[in-house]
Amino acid sequence: MPEKSVYLFREGSADMRDLLGGKGANLCEMTNIGLPVPPGFIITTDVCRDFYGEGGRLPSNLMDEVRVAMEDIERDLGKKFGDPANPLLVSVRSGSKFSMPGMMDTILNLGLNKDTLQGIIAASGNARFAWDAYRRFIMMFSDVVLDVPKRSFEHILHSYKKSKGVEDDTQLSEQDLQEIARQFLSHVQANAGREFPSDPWSQLEMAVEAVFRSWNNDRAIVYRRQERIPDDIGTAVNVQAMVYGNMGDDSGTGVAFTRDPATGEKVLYGEFLVNAQGEDVVAGIRTPLPISQMADALPESYKEFITICSKLESHYRDMMDLEFTVEKKRLFMLQCRVGKRTGAAAVRLAVEMANEGLISKEAAIQRVTASHLDQLLHPRIDEKHLEDNGTKPLATGLAASPGAAVGMVVFDADRAAEWGNSGKKVILVRDETNPDDVHGMLAAQGILTARGGKTSHAAVVARGFGIPCVAGCEAINVDLQSRLFSVGGTVVKEGAWITIDGSTGRVYLDKIPLIDPEVGGDFAVLMNWCDEARKLRVRANADNPRDALQALEFGAEGIGLCRTEHMFFERDRLPIVQQMILAETDEERELALDKLLGMQQRDFEGIFEAMAGKPVTIRLIDPPLHEFLPSYDELLEQVVELRLAVHTLGAESIKRVLEDKEKMLKLIEGMRESNPMLGLRGVRLSILFPGIVEMQTKAILQAAVKVKKRGVETQPEIMIPLVGHVNELKTVREKLEAVAASVVEEMGEQIPYTFGTMIELPRACLTAGAIAEYAQFFSFGTNDLTQTTFGYSRDDAEGKFLQKYVEMKVLPANPFETLDQSGVGRLMKMCVDDARQVNPKLKLGICGEHGGDPASIEFCHKLGLDYVSCSPFRVPIARLAAAQAAVSDRVTAVVDK
Repeated sequence: MPEKSVYLFREGSADMRDLLGGKGANLCEMTNIGLPVPPGFIITTDVCRDFYGEGGRLPSNLMDEVRVAMEDIERDLGKKFGDPANPLLVSVRSGSKFSMPGMMDTILNLGLNKDTLQGIIAASGNARFAWDAYRRFIMMFSDVVLDVPKRSFEHILHSYKKSKGVEDDTQLSEQDLQEIARQFLSHVQANAGREFPSDPWSQLEMAVEAVFRSWNNDRAIVYRRQERIPDDIGTAVNVQAMVYGNMGDDSGTGVAFTRDPATGEKVLYGEFLVNAQGEDVVAGIRTPLPISQMADALPESYKEFITICSKLESHYRDMMDLEFTVEKKRLFMLQCRVGKRTGAAAVRLAVEMANEGLISKEAAIQRVTASHLDQLLHPRIDEKHLEDNGTKPLATGLAASPGAAVGMVVFDADRAAEWGNSGKKVILVRDETNPDDVHGMLAAQGILTARGGKTSHAAVVARGFGIPCVAGCEAINVDLQSRLFSVGGTVVKEGAWITIDGSTGRVYLDKIPLIDPEVGGDFAVLMNWCDEARKLRVRANADNPRDALQALEFGAEGIGLCRTEHMFFERDRLPIVQQMILAETDEERELALDKLLGMQQRDFEGIFEAMAGKPVTIRLIDPPLHEFLPSYDELLEQVVELRLAVHTLGAESIKRVLEDKEKMLKLIEGMRESNPMLGLRGVRLSILFPGIVEMQTKAILQAAVKVKKRGVETQPEIMIPLVGHVNELKTVREKLEAVAASVVEEMGEQIPYTFGTMIELPRACLTAGAIAEYAQFFSFGTNDLTQTTFGYSRDDAEGKFLQKYVEMKVLPANPFETLDQSGVGRLMKMCVDDARQVNPKLKLGICGEHGGDPASIEFCHKLGLDYVSCSPFRVPIARLAAAQAAVSDRVTAVVDK
């Protein structure tokens, strides 16, 4: 056990997040800058790690330290923990280094029993408040510690309110709450197999253990995996003196952000409730009021709160998420943390705070994440379609997380995960969500809840992950048992399609067309700052003019990968490609290639014109030829059926069809390979069937010349794939150089073309020095390089075991999503070092999917590559990640000095 396991709030600070967790460190910071924070202490993350190291047991002397810390709080407040006459009650909350809202457990009003309850009644003079606190404590403690589900208590409460003919908890009398507490205690006895613990110190020890256990509950694990939070950092436990917002109309509780977390607007954003505890707001139990109405209900407290908001934002230099309670007109701050925000808000906040002088441009670049930009590119509803068709919303709730989503209605998280992970688009519809729903929320296109506000669990999680959400849509009546919801006379069953708009709060029946987002304004400003800061260039993978133009709109500086084989799969070309493959004579093959030449040339002309002088890397044909032919198994089935038909009917027309099919089957059978990925493809295909790549080279250069003659400059880069031996590249390049020279001479126009290769085999990395003598550029194809380095077939690995590997921590991440730096990355470094030693002017890039992954882009920056290339919609993310890598480099350099 560490030398010191418990820290009082006055003993910590904001820079102790690793040890005290984010919540605890910020409570210490607020205490130290003089804000009204109820006193408390923090049990460190070290203890959490020890807890798991000891098989789920607390260190033997921990509670001795806790008792010493509790005595400090008792002296501060003049109350005593467990004292029936003047009892001190506490809250027990989790708090890891990284914010994980709602993922772990919280218990309020701890220390209550039948004796201390009387002390609270005497001290407050408010018996109703005391019984309300007691029934809440029984429910929360039983749910978190004794594994008696919270929803079972809510069912008891709901049934009781129904029997009394009331809707809100505030309508229950003191006697009602006594009866509910009695029913709750009986429910615990029946379902936990024990009496509810009455000793406050036992309650506290059990609660601390439960909070540590919650670090590894299912929802916390899912959240950490999504946010890439390490599993071994643990959580701290925050123990804090209770203050009460449920003591009457001069009390209340709320959650607020110093700016709007959905839009970034510089306006106080949040909600509060009079005569309530904090869980009522965040759990969506009651629909709260806008924070602005607090100015009327609790004017002095509101004025003080506004001042504190300004002070905290200036102190932390960021938008803050705050929790507060007002007890008898006295304001207390219970939590502050950097607020979760949408993509649009993140960009606006970064730009405006930089313009305000609150942060630097470099800090603004670091504030925005890849997922923020991803959210910013969410689609929106086609308003013209609504207008033209007279479409009216079915219902309207609160606009809780922006973006529009279309999907099939589903009513529980498990089914949402099942359908969503199988490729179906779903909208998760609930009365309200809770932390156990996270796996289903992540699989859904959008979330719709009947209750809860903009700071409810559904809203916070949806905004954090960029999922459109409409919350507090009270017009819908969810019938989980019948798996439907209704609005007036309209019934919507599970599986029906709906559209939600998280930017307006509107819900529509059926599928509404969505429009892709447009970028500009603050986004453009931030991207300009990124472009000024970064060293890496950013290109896009694009196979047609439409994708090329989209890439340009997002700031691409060229095309890093144009896959020519994708053009062959188009319906009007595939028969010609098949003719070329199946040709029995050179003349037949040349005829088919001539037809394809004109088609390919037009393709390249469109791309060159779209890119207007920017470099375009075109990969020559890569996949094995059999991929362009019918499926062997399907063709075999057809042949068998035709043979049966001939045997039965004997028709001549059927016999002729059968002969053609049998001929095709024999040819395909001859091309079948045991392992096509490592078979006749890429440069190997170019050596054995040179006519295909000669036609493609001719098409590329003829297109470049024609476009240049129309006044548009071109920079074609011809890439030969899958080279593993220098002689492969040497052989193919010599032939293609002759073709290129012939085209240039024939058309009388010079084109600045280059030849290079795609580095996607370990041997190419190991012999890069030799290969570099015959290449003008290298582009890492990290999808195949990862497959051949690990010995994985991607399709099989991702479907069979990779996810399990990540879950079991056999691998830190899916290597097809984030570059394996210690293995694949080491090969890349060897390649770069050896190649540049031979050819210092060699251009180096990456065009696999890793080119759009921020962690992989940072590695590429450190490796000294010239550019990364990714899908068009990832281009802004790549620009941001490249800038962040450069800024981090400069910061590291300053620190090292």
